[in-house]
Amino acid sequence: MAGKKHVFLIATLLSLLVSSVVAHGGKQVGVTYDERSLIINGKRELLFSGSIHYPRSTPDMWPELILKAKRGGLNVIQTYVFWNIHEPEQGKFNFEGPYDLVKFIKTIGENGMFATLRLGPFIQAEWNHGGLPYWLREIPDIIFRSDNAPFKHHMEKFVTKIIDMMKEEKLFASQGGPIILSQIENEYNTVQLAYKNLGVSYIQWAGNMALGLNTGVPWVMCKQKDAPGPVINTCNGRHCGDTFTGPNKPNKPSLWTENWTAQFRVFGDPPSQRSAEDTAFSVARWFSKNGSLVNYYMYHGGTNFGRTAASFVTTRYYDEAPLDEYGLQREPKWGHLKDLHRALNLCKKALLWGNPNVQKLSADVEARFYEQPGTKVCAAFLTSNNSKEAETVKFRGQEYYLPARSISILPDCKTVVYNTMTVVSQHNSRNFVKSRKTNKLEWKMYSETIPAQLQVDSSLPKELYNLTKDKTDYVWFTTTINVDRRDMNERKRINPVLRVASLGHAMVAFVNGEFIGSAHGSQIEKSFVLQHSVDLKPGINFVTLLGTLVGLPDSGAYMEHRYAGPRGVSILGLNTGTLDLTSNGWGHQVGLSGETAKLFTKEGGGKVTWTKVQKAGPPVTWYKTHFDAPGGKSPVAVRMTGMNKGMIWINGKSIGRYWMTYVSPLGEPTQSEYHIPRSYLKPTDNLMVIFEEEEANPEKIEIFTVNRDTICSYVTEYHPPSVKSWERKNNKFTPVVDNAKPAAHLKCPNQKKIIAVQFASFGDPLGACGGYAVGTCHSRVSKQVVEEHCLGKTSCDIPIDKGLFAGKKDDCPGISKTLAVQVKCSSKDPKRSAN
Repeated sequence: MAGKKHVFLIATLLSLLVSSVVAHGGKQVGVTYDERSLIINGKRELLFSGSIHYPRSTPDMWPELILKAKRGGLNVIQTYVFWNIHEPEQGKFNFEGPYDLVKFIKTIGENGMFATLRLGPFIQAEWNHGGLPYWLREIPDIIFRSDNAPFKHHMEKFVTKIIDMMKEEKLFASQGGPIILSQIENEYNTVQLAYKNLGVSYIQWAGNMALGLNTGVPWVMCKQKDAPGPVINTCNGRHCGDTFTGPNKPNKPSLWTENWTAQFRVFGDPPSQRSAEDTAFSVARWFSKNGSLVNYYMYHGGTNFGRTAASFVTTRYYDEAPLDEYGLQREPKWGHLKDLHRALNLCKKALLWGNPNVQKLSADVEARFYEQPGTKVCAAFLTSNNSKEAETVKFRGQEYYLPARSISILPDCKTVVYNTMTVVSQHNSRNFVKSRKTNKLEWKMYSETIPAQLQVDSSLPKELYNLTKDKTDYVWFTTTINVDRRDMNERKRINPVLRVASLGHAMVAFVNGEFIGSAHGSQIEKSFVLQHSVDLKPGINFVTLLGTLVGLPDSGAYMEHRYAGPRGVSILGLNTGTLDLTSNGWGHQVGLSGETAKLFTKEGGGKVTWTKVQKAGPPVTWYKTHFDAPGGKSPVAVRMTGMNKGMIWINGKSIGRYWMTYVSPLGEPTQSEYHIPRSYLKPTDNLMVIFEEEEANPEKIEIFTVNRDTICSYVTEYHPPSVKSWERKNNKFTPVVDNAKPAAHLKCPNQKKIIAVQFASFGDPLGACGGYAVGTCHSRVSKQVVEEHCLGKTSCDIPIDKGLFAGKKDDCPGISKTLAVQVKCSSKDPKRSAN
């Protein structure tokens, strides 16, 4: 015990030394912290961070994603490090293309932003195997994430390699680079009890191992109450302003490493939502209660290309983030949070150097404010916790109207510049535009060979994870049964039934080469039972199963012991009773013959004969077509109508798993469109290959371009003016306009122009962007006024002015007015057809 204490003390002192600020030519470089915030290059900072994962996009997308994050008011980009993509085979590393971590971090720095590196190396992240490489499971006597010598050896080896790479490129802030924080482990408290004392000692070891790597920047552990020594424990969740129990030592700042902007989705889920208003409330609450860093998880979710998604997780990841799957700004979430960051920055001096105070204004309303005694520096947050009714309260002699469950921000303790519930920023709607150029698709097909009798290599069906070793989703299982005529039921329409009990994830069954049926589990309940009637014949019958995985698990204790696949096979309804085939002797083939031949490439596809698709193709069939890339620079997607379940390749690169037949409770596929990165495409003759597990018809597949060129505004006369109406100059809070009033603000993306006003109503309109409707009261000149202000412009402002819309007569007397506007943006003449 004394030895352990001695090592811990040395590591702690070492960390404090290397985290200290170093003078370089008179300039302080490095990162330390106190109880208020991180101190970067000698300055306290308010930090607005967003998670963008480099392998969930493509290198050509990185600069624009990072720039949009910066324009959204962020100054930090957070990413995990994905061990299993970097070391897919032990000792063989890959840091190329979308896995070029160094390039990604440098791109962050080149855009003048900071970076947080979450090494894990267990990351969860809805990523295959939680980021742990499969080969780790095969290390003798290993127990993941425990005080286990084999695991600690390989974990430390990988973490050290990454840290050394960052140091070599001088990417830590202590070296003048962008990385200001690193994370070791990930939400370990959720599994720590399962490992008992070995969990306690492991987390202490992990923290001290990290501290000993001398990065010169602080380390964090998320959701880890017993984070050792100077390692900062941080919060993950939706409302950390109210749920975080605080740092485990008084000299540590309050950091929020994951503010969930929506919810990741699994196949079978309905759409996930989190409003911009709720997200903004949580962030304002956090900073009002001594928070100094928030990270949006995710700011851009992106795409789980190939087989990188964890069990049942969709290919599209966190599409409801401020930047959607395609990197387009999702409004109003992007804009409302941008306005929030500006409002908080107007409070920066008070928040970082003021003294905190709390004042109760009513039963449900409180004022939290920060001020420096003897100065005019003061910022206040008026918080209503009344979730049903608005309130008017008095603060410092003035009255303030607070919508239900909202926070108003007053950077001078007098002027409301932002309210979390009143969205001033614009809204938008996503459009999938069918391209005539790309949709004359001619499909060909090639049927996968269905094995009838593989060489028996086991009495029982083998386990799927161990067979596939994360190289494929598929394993063929075969067995044979000899049926006597006397075993058959002589009554017509009463057939035997094949029953397969499996622990995951999906299965397709054949008897004598004929498709019998399919079944699957779910993310909640991975086990399932396949039951279908079968036509058996006297003599030898061949039973063939195609076992399918939909990603490896990404969470929980003892992950190395998880397994999947068939666990019981039987034939019911024979005259001799139920026939148990579980121990009947089984043959196995890992992967598809088409995968081995690489039919998804031009070269591999040329090795087999493809035939024209007539109607629906049979199960386990490959399909291919060629198409030209849509014109322009808009993102591209393919809608998989007519298909069931499988995988898609574009010019030899997998864009992920699709699953159209696993519908949500709303009766729709969880995901219908799949992202085709522009960098995967050539101008002409692009090869699309699909492997489909069941009967399907590709003729209805369509290719689209994606935009958010439908933009809207919904503003009342009681909305606060845009936060851009004020600035802090020479330490003074001042207006930048003569008369700050509410207005509708519209701005087209990518320098496009407003070519049409699709809806405008000043009165009491209803609905949301893409679906507005006139209410009971409507100004007849609404559309005319908006057209005069906006047509032909890239951006416009429309004052919420009764005189402007009423003229000599108010068509809606006696009611509070709202302006709803929807316009269309385009870079083309509206009379020209789509490309």
